[in-house]
Amino acid sequence: MDTLLITPVDVLAVIERVGRTELMNRIISRLHLGLARSHAEGREPSPPRGGFVRQDPLPGVTEWMPHHDVGESITIKTISYSPANPRKFGLPTITGTVARFDDKTGTMIALADGVVLTAMRTGAASAVASRILAHPDSSTVGLIGTGTQAVTQLHALSLVLPIRRALVWDLDPGHSASLARRTDFLGIDVVQSDPRTILAESDVITTATSVGVGEGPVVPDGACRPHLHLNAVGSDLIGKTELPKSLLERALVVPDHPAQALMEGECQQLTSDQIGPGLAALCHDPAAYQHARDTLTVFDSTGFALEDHLALDTLIEAALEAGVGSRVSLEYQPADPLDPYSQHVGSSAPAARVAEGR
Repeated sequence: MDTLLITPVDVLAVIERVGRTELMNRIISRLHLGLARSHAEGREPSPPRGGFVRQDPLPGVTEWMPHHDVGESITIKTISYSPANPRKFGLPTITGTVARFDDKTGTMIALADGVVLTAMRTGAASAVASRILAHPDSSTVGLIGTGTQAVTQLHALSLVLPIRRALVWDLDPGHSASLARRTDFLGIDVVQSDPRTILAESDVITTATSVGVGEGPVVPDGACRPHLHLNAVGSDLIGKTELPKSLLERALVVPDHPAQALMEGECQQLTSDQIGPGLAALCHDPAAYQHARDTLTVFDSTGFALEDHLALDTLIEAALEAGVGSRVSLEYQPADPLDPYSQHVGSSAPAARVAEGR
C-alpha cells in the first residue's frame, strides 16, 4: 500500500492553488465541526501528549501527539519545540511531521509536513474560541510574541472578527518590526506597542511566546476592557505560563484539552473547579456561552491531536484537489508476508505524482 507524501513544496503549492485564506477558513470550519461532533457523541478527547524534555546541548522539547478514530484511522504528530532554532540555525521554532495510519491494517496512508499545519491549526483553534467568546465588534487585537505563530494567529482572527488594528510587542524588536511585512496581505494596521498598553486597549489578545519555565507572566494584570478575550498559546511545559494568576482567577477559562491544560497550560495555575468548559463543549452549543462575550475570558490553548487530525483531513483533501503530493512506497511489503527476504511487491519506478503528467 502506497503512502501519500505531502512535502513542504506540496504544502506551498496547496497554499498557492487553493489560497491561504481559503485553506485557513476550511481548517477553522473543520475544527469547529469536528470538536462539536466529538462532544455530541461523548467521545474521549485525544490522549495528552507525551515526549522528552531536551536540555543539552540546547533546551527544547520533542513530543508525540496521537489521535485514534476507531475503525478508521490513527493520526500521530511528532513535533519539536526548539526556541534557539531561529537565532542559531535559521530554522523554525516548531518543526514536525504528521502521519496517518489505517486502523484496519496499521499501514501508513499519509505523511505530511507538520510545520505549516501546526501553525495554521493553532491559529484556527484561537479563531474558533474567539468567534464564540470575544465580543463580535472586536476590532483591536494585541499580539505579545511576534514569531511564526503571530502570522497565523492574526490571519485566523481576521477571518472571524472585524480586526482593523494590531498592537504588537516582542522581546526581540526585530521580530515585532517585521510583523507588518509578514502580514501585509491582511491589510491590518500593525502598531508597535508595549504589554500594558496592549492590555488596556485590546479587545482580543494572543500570547505566543518562548518565555522560559517560571519566567512568566508576559502580560501584566491591570486595567482592561470588560469584554477582553485572551488566547494563551505559548504554555506547553510544566511551569511555563504566560498569564498572571490573578487575571485567570477573574476570568472564564476555557481549555482546549482540560486534562492536558491542568498539567502544562495556563490551567496549571488553577484548581479544576476554577476551570470552565472545554472548547468542544463551546463548539457544540455556542449560544449557551454568548453571555461571556461581555466578560473577561481566556482560551487556554495547549494544542492536542484531534486538532491535528482534523487539520490533516483538510490538508489531504486540499492536496488532492490541487493535484499535489506523491504516492510512495515507504513500508516494505514482501511478496510472501511470512518471508521478509522475499521480493518487494511495490514498484521500483520513481514515485508517481498525484497530478496527471507530473
